[in-house]
Amino acid sequence: MHPNGVSIHPIAMEDRELYRRILGIESPWSVTSVDLQLTPKEVHIYLAHEDLPTWPCAECAAPSKLYDHQPERLWRHLDTCQFRTILHADPPRSQCPTHGVRVVKLPWAEPSSRFTALFEALAIAWLKAASQKAVGEQLGLSWDEVHGIMDRAVKRGLARRQAEPIRHLGVDEKAFRKGHKYMTVVNDLTRGRVLYVAEDRKQESLDGFWGTLTEGQSKGIEAVAMDMWDPYVASVRAHVAEADKKIVFDKFHVAQYLGKAVDEVRRKENKALRAEGDDRLKGTRYDWLCNPATMDPEDRRAFAALRQSELKTARAWALKETAMSLYTYVYEGPARKHFQWWYGWAVRSRLGPMKEVAGMLKRRFANIITYLKHRITNATSESINAKIQWVKYTARGFRNKQNFINAIYFHCGGLDLAPAATK
Repeated sequence: MHPNGVSIHPIAMEDRELYRRILGIESPWSVTSVDLQLTPKEVHIYLAHEDLPTWPCAECAAPSKLYDHQPERLWRHLDTCQFRTILHADPPRSQCPTHGVRVVKLPWAEPSSRFTALFEALAIAWLKAASQKAVGEQLGLSWDEVHGIMDRAVKRGLARRQAEPIRHLGVDEKAFRKGHKYMTVVNDLTRGRVLYVAEDRKQESLDGFWGTLTEGQSKGIEAVAMDMWDPYVASVRAHVAEADKKIVFDKFHVAQYLGKAVDEVRRKENKALRAEGDDRLKGTRYDWLCNPATMDPEDRRAFAALRQSELKTARAWALKETAMSLYTYVYEGPARKHFQWWYGWAVRSRLGPMKEVAGMLKRRFANIITYLKHRITNATSESINAKIQWVKYTARGFRNKQNFINAIYFHCGGLDLAPAATK
């Protein structure tokens, strides 16, 4: 009986050997005892090592003299038949001539972790598929412990990331909270992964990314898809050679600007028509924004009657659709002529929102037409953005931005997250 009244059942030699094999414990470490505590349903495994005069340095692996031992530490391991399993050991410290006193590497856990590598690997696998709250409840972990596991996983993954060629980048923004709190997100469009996350959406936010690349990676960048956000443009121009030939203003953002202009025309016209008792435009907002091919046959026929009418909104919609046909061109010369013709139509349309967006597109046209050379969009970034939104939703918010950034890397970074000891 334990002094605190806990019922303890020592386990036999063959069971110590079983746990040694389960844990993968090898010389110089061994399992010295295993205690089963029925209350509070825990298995405690005690580890010890051979009396070695030297240990490999944790930094450089050079043989180093034993310095001392840390006080007993505990690590949570995978449960044994629903019994919480705890490892106990006194980690040795070695004194390296180069790196000084360091805790030696332990085969069952990574430095500074209070969990075994196998337990962290399980938690990581669950976190990829479920919310942090759900994983914490199922594994008996606190909010801070879950974040600690994710933080260590992300640091491992980023440290292991290789300097692979990156041909096409996507630069996007993601709202952290309401009130214009943003994150800058840089994506590898070829591999569909997040490369970099920073607070805010200033030029400095994106400037920090370029220093993470090798010279070869920087030279290998062929194109960058982005919104027409001047701070991002300035950052790319400052760090990417021949940037003006490589910046591609995203096709879907162009469509978004045109769609907003059409909706402004619709709202104003709808108000005027309803004052006269005409409800033709009531409830049609999304009809003007979606692809008619995706509509039900009945809705498509009703919309066809609207877009073929004399309505101002119908003319605005025709302008939007014709502008987007720019992206069907193969050669730059005909595409430029098409835009010039469209621009003239837009400015003569007497539709204020369409004239305004036409002027904006003309000013930005040099980096809209680059699409024909590079043929990239931020569609991959939008897909990643949807996953980030899922991460944000399942977490029910984050206490701070760094936790949100770690979660983005964890779920969207394409990182090797597993603890080294499980490989």
